[in-house]
Amino acid sequence: MEKTATFLLRLPQELKKKLEIRAKEQNRSVNSMIQTMIEDELGLTDKPVTSLEHRQFIGQVISSKQIDQSNGLVQVNGIFYRYLIESNLDFNSDKSYIVIEANGNILTLRPVEL
Repeated sequence: MEKTATFLLRLPQELKKKLEIRAKEQNRSVNSMIQTMIEDELGLTDKPVTSLEHRQFIGQVISSKQIDQSNGLVQVNGIFYRYLIESNLDFNSDKSYIVIEANGNILTLRPVEL
């Protein structure tokens, strides 16, 4: 797994809002979208996506039955992963979730609005 770095990025609130809207339209996290934009700008778009999770799971809808809230795990295609819910929302067993980001063995989920 590739090591990641974290840094503070200051943006005008309006630009941040536009990024959030675009990411939601693409069923992605803002982080994933910005990373792709930076890779495109640096000419790294030919770089193959090496993560099985990224290739197979982004955009996949997960039933709440696949989430084990007590253990903090979600089962996707027979494999258990740790998970985060976007914006630190609480788990809701009445909702389905979509995978918007895969980082190592952690999947980020967004509730599906019906």
